[in-house]
Amino acid sequence: MTAARHPAWLPPTAWRPLGSRRCLLATAGPPATAGPLLDTVSDELVRACAEHGGVLRRAAGDAAPPDGGDEPYDLVLALVDAPLPAAAALAELRRAAAAGPLGAEGFALARRDGTTVVLAERPTGLLYGLFQVVRLGESAFGPARPVEVHRPASGIRMLDHWDNVDVHPVMGQVERGYAGGSIFWRAGAPRGDRELIRAYGRLLAAGGLNAVAVNNVNVHGTEARLLTDRLGDVAEIADTLRPYGIRVHLAVSFAAPMTLGGLPTADPVDPEVRAWWTATTARVYETIPDFGGYVVKADSEGQPGPFGYGRSHADGANLLADALAPHGGVVHWRAFVYNHRQDWRDRGTDRARAAYDHFAPLDGQFRDNAILQVKHGPMDFQTREPVSPVIAAMPATRLAVELQVTQEYTGQQRHVCYLAPMWSELLGFRPWGADGPTVAELAAEEPDRSAGRRTAPGAGLVAVSNVGDDPFWTGHPLAQANLYAFGRLAWAPDSDPVALLDEWIGLTFDPAATADPGLLRDTLREIMTDSWRTYESYTAPLGVGFMVRPGHHYGPDVDGYEYTSWGTYHFADRDGVGVDRTRATGTGFTGQYPAPWRDVYESRDRCPDELLLFFHHVPYGHRLVGGTTVIQHIYDSHFDGVERVARMRSAWQRLTGLVDPDLDARVRDRLDEQLRSAQEWCDQINTYFFRKSGVPDAHGRHIH
Repeated sequence: MTAARHPAWLPPTAWRPLGSRRCLLATAGPPATAGPLLDTVSDELVRACAEHGGVLRRAAGDAAPPDGGDEPYDLVLALVDAPLPAAAALAELRRAAAAGPLGAEGFALARRDGTTVVLAERPTGLLYGLFQVVRLGESAFGPARPVEVHRPASGIRMLDHWDNVDVHPVMGQVERGYAGGSIFWRAGAPRGDRELIRAYGRLLAAGGLNAVAVNNVNVHGTEARLLTDRLGDVAEIADTLRPYGIRVHLAVSFAAPMTLGGLPTADPVDPEVRAWWTATTARVYETIPDFGGYVVKADSEGQPGPFGYGRSHADGANLLADALAPHGGVVHWRAFVYNHRQDWRDRGTDRARAAYDHFAPLDGQFRDNAILQVKHGPMDFQTREPVSPVIAAMPATRLAVELQVTQEYTGQQRHVCYLAPMWSELLGFRPWGADGPTVAELAAEEPDRSAGRRTAPGAGLVAVSNVGDDPFWTGHPLAQANLYAFGRLAWAPDSDPVALLDEWIGLTFDPAATADPGLLRDTLREIMTDSWRTYESYTAPLGVGFMVRPGHHYGPDVDGYEYTSWGTYHFADRDGVGVDRTRATGTGFTGQYPAPWRDVYESRDRCPDELLLFFHHVPYGHRLVGGTTVIQHIYDSHFDGVERVARMRSAWQRLTGLVDPDLDARVRDRLDEQLRSAQEWCDQINTYFFRKSGVPDAHGRHIH
């Protein structure tokens, strides 16, 4: 039995505007053949109308729609080939649909003459259209709305769960999980809570997501067997998520032909290896006909891969792509490949270069159903990184951009850190300058090729999940906003992150249930809108990363990784700080970018301040664009960050009595911890750089 769980952005009250009205669901074919997605739409409408007093009628096949009586229907949801009542909005929508295909997931929406209409070609589109009406709330039934056509930017909008089937001795049930245990697995066995998994799928679909990988990319022994003798466990998850249009993917080990199949090799060109993958994949699709495909981490951080056989990553990815192709599946091949046994004394080796050096020469060698999954930055989900140069370097390869919703390096869901502004900034980045496409356009399924920048379609956005079995889903209740915003940005990457925050607030915190909805909304905006930059201000100065405790990555440890093999250095000394990645005197990383950014990043004077220390080793007295020295900026930003968190904590206290008591207590507890941690970051970072530089704070503030 599922324990009481916070409803997130789908509380019953969010359905009141829809569920209190007269609704018609019109579909083609008899109801008995509708399929799970139409059944889901119908079930959602039935539940909403029963809860809030509305009426639902259903028309199917060639039958005329039920009589609406003296009043027209308030809401009509219909497939394009369904029987429909005469309505001006429907006529407009049908003309819009005729002008261009809506696609498998798209829908059109309009309101005319008192009727709101959602029209879709496929049941999946109707489901997404239903959730759009829920998002609009009462505004969906207000003044007339012109025709709006909604199509997702890309076909794959996916969450990767780093969930372990067995409890890992170091990482636990969920690697980088900050919200309790797995919703899929528990102590070596399936969790078996289908109600919980279904509720999760419902949340994902309401945010626009359509795929999940259900196990860790670091595939351990038990997890590897999900591909073979434990495939039934995966099938049960797929069955549960299918009614919400969520396709299941599986992380697999490149060494599976040896560890599971008993072969002496996993060489991707070996005929027996190829035959094993072909037969194994066929069995997967016999069990799960709509299986999405594989996710692979290979030759990275100890995971096996094609390098062990003198083969390339294209050889490895194409092996699996060929096995999946007859079934319509894809392989997500992660580009997170680097030397994790680096000599810290060697300043010529640069982890930031690694993905480009490995993969750019392979452009055009990957199969059409092989997707190169590229982390958004060249390092590892740091608070501030430049956009990965790989995204612009491979025009003939399908790419998916990978984000991290779980807050590994951004406060681990103990700190408020709304990440949509960061994601929006990187999705809007233009690698070739103002006249070129954005990162979002490069990742889109149907990119604009007018600039000649891409010949292969993009594959979309993928992110590491922040969900666990915590009653609030994400540990910190406000971290739900990151999961919601990721889904909405994956659907429409040009969405305004502040508007998405408002959307989430309006759905999650019922204005009718609080005495002062304006104060509630304004306070949440005040706390969350700039929380990413607040977190950056007390942790990561000017593009420096990894100043965290090794292993668990929470809390400050300025030199924690400085003399290790992981390649994550800041090179602070008595004279300055930062990594020289220039072509002239450093690692040459700036040369991996196209113009104009290769020259912008090469120049100390033109490099954006927020990335200065990522690209340059500079003296502490170097002046930033605003005139402040680097060392004074470090002091100022860290003191300021603590003050901002204190204001966030005080702001939340204004909401006493306006939010659920359990949620209030959880957020208060997390804000107390955030303030404690921010002060610790400030003390350690400022003390470290004061002792390195010998330069006092210009304002005379206390530094230990």
